[in-house]
Amino acid sequence: MTREAYAFWLRSPGEGEIRPVRLADPGEDEVLVRTRFTGVSRGTETLVFAGRVPADQYAVMRAPFQEGDFPAPVKYGYLNVGVVEEGPAELRGRTVFCLHPHQTAYVVPASAVVPVPDAVPPARAVLAGTVETAVNALWDAAPLVGDRVTVVGAGM
Repeated sequence: MTREAYAFWLRSPGEGEIRPVRLADPGEDEVLVRTRFTGVSRGTETLVFAGRVPADQYAVMRAPFQEGDFPAPVKYGYLNVGVVEEGPAELRGRTVFCLHPHQTAYVVPASAVVPVPDAVPPARAVLAGTVETAVNALWDAAPLVGDRVTVVGAGM
């Protein structure tokens, strides 16, 4: 059986559209997630939307489950929280975080989702992916033990 969902695509720089997406039934070790919240990264996604991703960064900035290529058309995004509707019993009904583009529902490997602790509101859990910014800064700067590090930005 196939189902339909909807995804945000950047058609051309500065111009987006909602497109239907056909979803296959989840296979073994896959989950069907119904999106509750997605977040837009002010920095990264602004660059993507404006078509300003430098060509030498296309591979580095590629998001998990991205479709299309920079500058466009491209389905991009990586801050998604939803509820598992189908999949392994231990995940069914659970709220999960996934590095997935803006889409109303999707099928991914179960290993691609992280259960959100019950005490964390789903709307706040969508911010989990922003931790990657700090991790990337550490990778890029390669500080040593004892170095002082400050991350300054105008993100979320």
